[in-house]
Amino acid sequence: MVHKIRVLIVDDSALMRRVIKEILLTDDKLEIVGIAKDGEDAIEKVRLLNPDVVTMDINMPVMDGLTSMQYILEEFSEVAVLILSSLTQEGALKTFEALELGAFDYVSKPSGTVSSNLYIVGKEIIEKVKAAYKYIQKRNRHQRIMGGKSTLIGIRSNKNHKQPIIGERKVSISDNLSKVVVIGISTGGPSTLMEVLPQLPGDLKASIIVVQHMPPSFTGQFAKRIDSATEIDFKEAEAGDIITNGRGFLAPGGYQLLVRSSSLKGGNLIRLTKQPQTLFMPSVNITMESVLECFGPKKTIGVLMTGMGDDGADAMVKIKRAGGITIAEDESTAVVYGMPREAIKRGGADIVVPSYKIAREIIKAVNMK
Repeated sequence: MVHKIRVLIVDDSALMRRVIKEILLTDDKLEIVGIAKDGEDAIEKVRLLNPDVVTMDINMPVMDGLTSMQYILEEFSEVAVLILSSLTQEGALKTFEALELGAFDYVSKPSGTVSSNLYIVGKEIIEKVKAAYKYIQKRNRHQRIMGGKSTLIGIRSNKNHKQPIIGERKVSISDNLSKVVVIGISTGGPSTLMEVLPQLPGDLKASIIVVQHMPPSFTGQFAKRIDSATEIDFKEAEAGDIITNGRGFLAPGGYQLLVRSSSLKGGNLIRLTKQPQTLFMPSVNITMESVLECFGPKKTIGVLMTGMGDDGADAMVKIKRAGGITIAEDESTAVVYGMPREAIKRGGADIVVPSYKIAREIIKAVNMK
């Protein structure tokens, strides 16, 4: 008999509980084992019902979702928590906090805490519930093999080593641009990026452009979190930003990030556009191809990590065929082995390594003559 993924729904809104249940019941691989109306109720239901995945609202009475999630993950490490978050600044802050505390991933409610149109993201909810279960099973198997020890390495930077700020512009080690590293990532991306980016030195002879599939209201807050955790000066990209060594940019949600040379402004600039319209905006393929076209293969390094689908896979093939360096995350650490798998399958990956070795490979690629 095929195991059905056991799901507990947690939300203080009766409407949301009903809609989430209706969405999940459209997939015969999922089973609703229970419903909880607040964080305290959720803890009791997890103990009683032993779910595989919990869909967790954040803002609830009695006990909020973040507090409840911490109790659940402390007591039941084999349970995955998927956050359902509102598309607000406060929602973004709490969502990133949840990810840092151990949530698998999040789905954004399209119209606030109570979203009667949640069906719009129904497919995403189902896909991420399945991905959460698969990831937890893989992680638990890996931990059993390793004797409970994790091989993941995370390095937090000392913010005192950041470059000084003159006016509103942080000074780079060099105004010359040696290379551009484009990192494409999606589901499971925030936690993976917080593992990789802090390992890069502040004097890296390259600029970093990160394309993370994320809603527009989330990317500004996420860029600030990256900046506080890394030695590289990081910001949400704006039109006209100059690309230089030792600077990092997060593509803003809702836009395509392109690059162009400008002799008038004395540098290589970021350009933001609403065209072309793609499934994901920003699109990894579009940014990688723009960097390749603008700077050429010798200055282009493509990196593709965890995520559903195949965004970035075609661009990785183009970069590799042109003579650039491409790095893909290995299946052993990928939260969702979709995007990197497609790049590897299509012949677009020079180097395939687990996430904890990607920073090392980026540094080697940057320093390669």
